[in-house]
Amino acid sequence: MGYLPQVSGARLLKALEKMGYSIVSQKGIHIKAAFECKKGKHTIIIPNHKTISKGTLNDIINKVSLWADKSKEEIIDMLK
Repeated sequence: MGYLPQVSGARLLKALEKMGYSIVSQKGIHIKAAFECKKGKHTIIIPNHKTISKGTLNDIINKVSLWADKSKEEIIDMLK
């Protein structure tokens, strides 16, 4: 797996929207995004920070790759 780039919450949301996620709601700095596929509905919380920590970003990428049927590398390339 490639290295994780430093990305903001806004940049991550933009990439997720290209994959089919849509913003459902926001409470403070946390944005809820949802994605519907044949597996069901996936909801994920994105912190709207200037820079998302590596651990949080890695966890989000892992979960999104399972639901969106994309490899981690594809998602990381979308974030660069």
